[in-house]
Amino acid sequence: MSGRIALVGGDEFRASCVDMDAALIAASGVERPRTLIIPTAAAQERPELAAANGARHFNALGADAAPLMALNARDANDEVLTAAVGNAHIVYLTGGNPAYLLDALRGSLLLDRMLRALEGGAILAGSSAGAMVMGQWMRFRGQWSAALGVVPKVVVLPHHERSDPDGVLAELSGGLPDGATALGIDGASGCIGGDGWRVLGGGAVTVYDKRGWRRFEAGEVFCI
Repeated sequence: MSGRIALVGGDEFRASCVDMDAALIAASGVERPRTLIIPTAAAQERPELAAANGARHFNALGADAAPLMALNARDANDEVLTAAVGNAHIVYLTGGNPAYLLDALRGSLLLDRMLRALEGGAILAGSSAGAMVMGQWMRFRGQWSAALGVVPKVVVLPHHERSDPDGVLAELSGGLPDGATALGIDGASGCIGGDGWRVLGGGAVTVYDKRGWRRFEAGEVFCI
């Protein structure tokens, strides 16, 4: 896998995300990276607004961004609609409903093309729900389920900025799958994989495993 994965804790496309998303653009290695904003997770809310906000945000930072309006499982298996993923440098899954997103993506042509783009050097980014489904497991509304496994042995806990790490660790102690690491990612913050995971944005990433928890600030690197 020669591309890179970025996991964002939510509150995407806001002014507080500028430095983080500028770093994503720089990490693409392309002066004006072709960027697709996929609002599948927001399909039951206002997906057009989510996609437009994302495209506007990334275009203002120097990307060549556009929406890809795959809103359900049928769209995610549409040969024509998903073809643009093959030419993208950054593919970004917005926040929304992670269970809906997981159902739409699992086993889909869109997922296959995203993984091929990742193997070809693209950045695959997800915020909140988009980050949650990329882990191997997902905890949503108190229930554990298998996710897409794009990031093996990881559980993503978004919007983590108001969480008490000791309390989260106590909650996880009875349910965290064997060998799993949970990443509590603050809003408008994230981490990008590579030689370890580098924290981006104004917040932090809190790493939970069987040993306890550790907190990493912007610019710091951790391994899982």
